[in-house]
Amino acid sequence: MADTARGPQGARTSKKNAGVLVIGLGRFGSAIAGTLDRLGQDVLAVEKSPDLVAQWAGRIPLVEADCTNPQALEQLGARDFPVAVVGVGSYLEASVLITGNLVDLGTPQIWAKAISAEHARILQRIGAHHVVLPEADAGARVAHLVSGKMLDYIEVEDGFTIVKMRPPRETQGFTIAQSKIRERYGVTVIGVKSPGLDFVYASPETRISANDLLIVSGHADLLERFAARP
Repeated sequence: MADTARGPQGARTSKKNAGVLVIGLGRFGSAIAGTLDRLGQDVLAVEKSPDLVAQWAGRIPLVEADCTNPQALEQLGARDFPVAVVGVGSYLEASVLITGNLVDLGTPQIWAKAISAEHARILQRIGAHHVVLPEADAGARVAHLVSGKMLDYIEVEDGFTIVKMRPPRETQGFTIAQSKIRERYGVTVIGVKSPGLDFVYASPETRISANDLLIVSGHADLLERFAARP
């Protein structure tokens, strides 16, 4: 692989004041790059494999380069990107080298994929701002969803979680104030979605029906207890 960063047709590519640099077009990186592009965000994908470059050429903004080489990152204008995503999780050495190169460039926000807790710790120690373990995160999320009334589950940070769930029977037909959900369970109903109606932010006077969907926040353990109610 040449040291310079070149597009599929061989022309050197640089993108000034861009939004997100996505390195690696495996399933994780291609999903991020494709989604950002569809949302109209500024994105540039970088891939080392000529086969993957050929597969994605014309579908997303893309260059072919080996980002383990710091010169390649310099030449494709990586300094101009405020956010970079390292999707090369399956190759630990490459993942660490690329992340380290981005740290050396001073990239303000570095998101990196890890495949194990040990890999995640290494990435954090060398300076990645956000480390994602897609398989572990997905597994934990599914475990929560299959164990109760939860229909969606997002852990934000330090145990604080937001869930979408069906209302327990004891809350049905009552207002939030009457149910005393916060006092009894330590969780907060953020909003309610009734069938055929728009989502509404919850107030003490909001009445909960059997067919409603609740958006509830709180610590994961407390939400599990609330969702386990019949």
